[in-house]
Amino acid sequence: MTALRTALSVCLLPVLPWHEGGREAYLDAEQSGFAAAYTYDHLTWRMFRERPWFAALPTLTAAAAVTSRMRLGTLVTSPNFRHPVTLAKELMTLDDVSDGRVTLGVGAGGSGFDATALGQQAWTPRERSARFAEFVDLLDELLREPATTRSGTYYSADEARSVPGCVQQPRIPFAIAATGPKGLRLAARLGQAWVTTGDPTLGDATPADSVAAIGAQVQRLEQACADAGRAPAELGRILLTGFTPEGAHLLDSVDRLVDFVGRHAEVGITEVVVHGPAPDSPSRSTPSSSRASPPPPSSSSPPRSRPGEPCRPPQPHRDCRCRTRIRRVVSDICSLAVSLRAAGPVTQAATAVRRPTPRHR
Repeated sequence: MTALRTALSVCLLPVLPWHEGGREAYLDAEQSGFAAAYTYDHLTWRMFRERPWFAALPTLTAAAAVTSRMRLGTLVTSPNFRHPVTLAKELMTLDDVSDGRVTLGVGAGGSGFDATALGQQAWTPRERSARFAEFVDLLDELLREPATTRSGTYYSADEARSVPGCVQQPRIPFAIAATGPKGLRLAARLGQAWVTTGDPTLGDATPADSVAAIGAQVQRLEQACADAGRAPAELGRILLTGFTPEGAHLLDSVDRLVDFVGRHAEVGITEVVVHGPAPDSPSRSTPSSSRASPPPPSSSSPPRSRPGEPCRPPQPHRDCRCRTRIRRVVSDICSLAVSLRAAGPVTQAATAVRRPTPRHR
């Protein structure tokens, strides 16, 4: 029954125009019972460079206006093309529109297309790490305080205002994506949750290898929490499944999904994020094809097109029967008493204290 206490969420690629399926995707996610719906915060992705790809925060704002229960968030935002001052204002606004249902997934970013889209050279790994820590630290202050002035190495603020502040107090929760020592220390210090996609160094990993690697990551996170004087149970542990060996087929059946969630819950994962369908998403086995067909279960993760750039995650079936199957699987799990309407530790930590002033709508 461990799996039945783990939150189940969905990640939706921002590829559908809002009035041509985008709105329905978020409504379907909420009606299916997912705890949260996330989307990627990139400017583009390699397989979608010449195809529709919409901005994350406006999409989530629109989703907030048509949903009422499930949480919404990014997996993940990075410093590659953002500044903490402007991002804080946008997040405060999104938190207001959603009435306190926002989680910010944030990571260091890579050296792919996002890293050079503003015309700059891609940062070195050392600079990405340093920028990430300063970015999150300043963003934390901006979202907590009504006015912030700070002079940093990479990011500064001069009387930057965040009024009236977040609906969620003291600020919206951060889900920090990290696997290295510095990133894990940052998650232990400022995160309400931690995000992993598994171990990217494993190559042709078996499911057992992947679970073991994720378990080792959780242990390192717990050690970072102990070093920071923080109880590890205070942090949610989010697994984004699209890069794991089994990620493409988790919604094929209730048994497969419950087994997957159960094995990862045993190593400390508290929220599992599956991928929603993407129309005409190219398959990993036939990259030139415009029609998606799921790769075989033994298929490994696709190669990265540029160092540091996230690969396109494997997607479930693309046809119209996909939504019906997803709803049936999630509904069946609900009938087994899975509590999908609780978003787990992230929600509990973030919404424990809310702004007491009445909201006028």
